[in-house]
Amino acid sequence: LLGGISGIAPTKVIIIGAGIVGEYAARAALALGASVKVFDNSVYRLKRLQNNIGHRLWTSVIEPRMLAKQLKTCEVAVGALGSQTGRTPLVVTEEMVSNMRPGSVIIDVSIDRGGCFETSEITSHEHPIFLKYGVIHYCVPNIPSGFARTASQAISNVLMPLLLEAGDEGGFENLVWHKVHLRSGIYLFKGALTNFYLSERFDLKYTDLNLLIASQR
Repeated sequence: LLGGISGIAPTKVIIIGAGIVGEYAARAALALGASVKVFDNSVYRLKRLQNNIGHRLWTSVIEPRMLAKQLKTCEVAVGALGSQTGRTPLVVTEEMVSNMRPGSVIIDVSIDRGGCFETSEITSHEHPIFLKYGVIHYCVPNIPSGFARTASQAISNVLMPLLLEAGDEGGFENLVWHKVHLRSGIYLFKGALTNFYLSERFDLKYTDLNLLIASQR
């Protein structure tokens, strides 16, 4: 019972990652009355999460011994780590998982980029969970796809302003030229692979996007 019962200690939720996913996981758990603890290696993100939520949460940098200690007594562990350099780092070892309470739950949202639990394996909406060391694992990539209509509306709200702006700028190439921050989200440009980590993973030719765009001007 995630919400808890009067007179009984609340459910303990561990969230690894203090980005957008971690923040909303914390909001949901707090709203249900759970006790939330958040780990992240960025003190800035931890402070931002506390400020955004408006609540002094228990937070910590990712220190293996402290993380292992907290995982032993939690009911729910959420993997919400992101990565700017390819694969999500593995911060929870198989030994840590084996020491968790039987019946506890792991939700590895970062499975899209490999997952941050060593025991994570990709599952599907049809078969979303598996059991390992008595711990329930939920490792479905692209979770919003289970709610296709809502997810489509949400992403449309993000993309539509960009498309309108591209029209105002005279095309997508001009938009990317002026909006440098958009370049980090581009994997292919004019038939060239512009993501270094994908090129390494699949042994494909990599082309620097900045040079490619500059050569088009």
